[in-house]
Amino acid sequence: MGNVLGDVLGLAAGVAVSPLPIVALIIVLATPRGRLNGLVFVTGWVLGLSGLGAVMLVVGGQGSATTHGHPADWVGVVKLVLGVALALLAVRLWRHRPTDVTQARLPQWMAAIDRFTPVKIFLLALLLSAGNLKNAPLTIAAAASISSSGLPVGQQVGALAVFVVIASVGLLTPLGVYLVMGERAKNMLGNWKDWAARHNVAVMAVLFFVFGLKLLGDGIDVLTS
Repeated sequence: MGNVLGDVLGLAAGVAVSPLPIVALIIVLATPRGRLNGLVFVTGWVLGLSGLGAVMLVVGGQGSATTHGHPADWVGVVKLVLGVALALLAVRLWRHRPTDVTQARLPQWMAAIDRFTPVKIFLLALLLSAGNLKNAPLTIAAAASISSSGLPVGQQVGALAVFVVIASVGLLTPLGVYLVMGERAKNMLGNWKDWAARHNVAVMAVLFFVFGLKLLGDGIDVLTS
């Protein structure tokens, strides 16, 4: 269990650092029903990561490890493919990053968030977690490591739960600040939103590259061991 957690916690940290979902949550918190909408958003995020991870656990199946406790070859292939994809995306993002961060613009759909119903907010959170180009590969890689560990089902579910909690820290932090401080948190959260919006592309490019290389290394290690 300790080895599995050590393998997935770094991936969870990569999911937690997600500038656009954090910006989206801060905008949601500024809506008239910010408390309710914020809780709905975080719930959708958690369920998105949990659902994607659970599907991967089922696909991987229990007992996918070799007789020596080494991950199965398919895990190495998955990590290798995801690593290449993330590295290529990192290069693309870096080449198209804004040269002047003050000119960075948020996606146009964010301007409509304050008019979203709770159902739309929930679906948006699902998309930003399970459908995100960074978060989905990292979640799949983490779940692949868990499913191939040979751990009992209960411990696999526990490991996935730990992954989801750590991966949600980036959203739980602004939500917690808002729930504790209320209206007083608006200035602080606004500053966080501005920083994340300006540096989103650069942060994502670096994270894509770092975790792409990590998955590449992990995949090669599995396939050559």
